[in-house]
Amino acid sequence: MPIYPDMQYFVMQEEGYFDELGPDVSGKVFSDGPSIVQASAKGDFDVMMFGIVPAMIVMDKGIPSSITAANIRDAMQILATDEFAAMWEEHGNEAFAKFEEQTGRKFKFGTFPPGSVPDILLRYWLEQEVGVDPENDVEITALAGAGPVRQALLSGKIDGTSIMEPVPTIVEARGAPFQSIAWAGDFMPGQPAAVTLMHDRLREENREVATEFVRQHRRATRFVNENPETAAQHASTVIGEEALPVETARRAMDSRASAFISNPHEIESGAKIFADYAQQARKTEQELTVEELFDYGVWDSL
Repeated sequence: MPIYPDMQYFVMQEEGYFDELGPDVSGKVFSDGPSIVQASAKGDFDVMMFGIVPAMIVMDKGIPSSITAANIRDAMQILATDEFAAMWEEHGNEAFAKFEEQTGRKFKFGTFPPGSVPDILLRYWLEQEVGVDPENDVEITALAGAGPVRQALLSGKIDGTSIMEPVPTIVEARGAPFQSIAWAGDFMPGQPAAVTLMHDRLREENREVATEFVRQHRRATRFVNENPETAAQHASTVIGEEALPVETARRAMDSRASAFISNPHEIESGAKIFADYAQQARKTEQELTVEELFDYGVWDSL
């Protein structure tokens, strides 16, 4: 997806790391995780880089696969209008009720479709951290990816969102009256976002290629952390300079929501929370265990 949680893909593509794998590599870009879930039904993809909740849904649907690497942690921010942010600072958890009392309508969130990480995290934050019923106390509307969320924020069609970089930095750069009122790193340290999910035919039947992919993924993570300016250039190139100018891409690298990793062990605790909440939200039939979610063997072999 054209978002920072898939930064390793941008670097692997632009720096030529895929050439190290042996087989030719082709990629397909999707707007959001649920779209990848739908497209994955045929089992055509060897590797999927997308949100951990869609990854759970893919596994729950019986597609033989496991998470072999993490891409990022603590990636989500809750944005709200400047006006609501002031209300939030004054009233805290009562702000949503105050907003409805003053405006005569419910606060309107717009984020990725149901079953995505932004959607699930938003509902978790509202319910577990704020004490607000996401079904009745606010309005949550599904938008088809980062581009539509960005446009909805810039046009003032929504009051807030749950979103990852580079959207918050783009919105700030364009002077839209929104700011962060919560960050996943504060209320769910180690929050998983995008992961690298491998089909079993790669992970088990082509273990050398699978291991080399994770090695190049780790190499890309190191590159991002050591060369943020070049990584930002790559992100701008892949996402598109019109949507993400290089200067804005570089600023987004400094965000606290841009914590790039490869080690899947780092997101284990957050994965348990997401697995539980995904099952409660009926996005998966069963609550997946850590053993069912992860294949640590590839990473540990490095």
